[in-house]
Amino acid sequence: MSEESFDLDTAEKRRTLWIVLLLNLGLAAGFGVSGVMADSSALIANGLDNASDGIVYIISLLALSRSQAWKRGAAVTSGILLLLFAAGVLLDAGRRYFSGSEPIGPTMIGMAIIAAVVNGLCLWLLKRLREPDVNMRAATTFSLNDFVSNGGIILAGVIVVWTGQNWPDLIVGIAVAAIAVKGGLEILRDARSDAGTKGANQ
Repeated sequence: MSEESFDLDTAEKRRTLWIVLLLNLGLAAGFGVSGVMADSSALIANGLDNASDGIVYIISLLALSRSQAWKRGAAVTSGILLLLFAAGVLLDAGRRYFSGSEPIGPTMIGMAIIAAVVNGLCLWLLKRLREPDVNMRAATTFSLNDFVSNGGIILAGVIVVWTGQNWPDLIVGIAVAAIAVKGGLEILRDARSDAGTKGANQ
């Protein structure tokens, strides 16, 4: 189906979000299992990120048939969840720094490549939506953040294999948290801007 024929009605939005939701839940499970097996802060961080994304997509699905104010509220919730997730990742990275860890580089690389393909698909699906509302833009921000994070994990995995040290894994875990903070603040800013625009038009 071409971009021009992609209908932006509620049914299409709902179907797109359901697909992205299921893909993110699958990634969350994959990251969680591989993160524990590989003793990787970066993989676990991305697993938590995808799990929080899943929650946000559920909120987004509920918001589709609601008022614009309800959608802005859902977007604000999304932004706050991202900030809370970032705080959890930073605490885990700090724990691993002091207690030590032995991440497995090849597992990090393999899981990140799989996730990059899936997140690329999610981003493509969301980008096909024309004139998305604030809630759909939040979903797109999540997928873009995840795609960038996957690249960081691949690089960290290569350095872990090369050096045998855990610091690249910890750095990427912290970087994922920083990306989450940036995304969360952007979503909150977008929601505030949307509210100001709607208020000015009334």
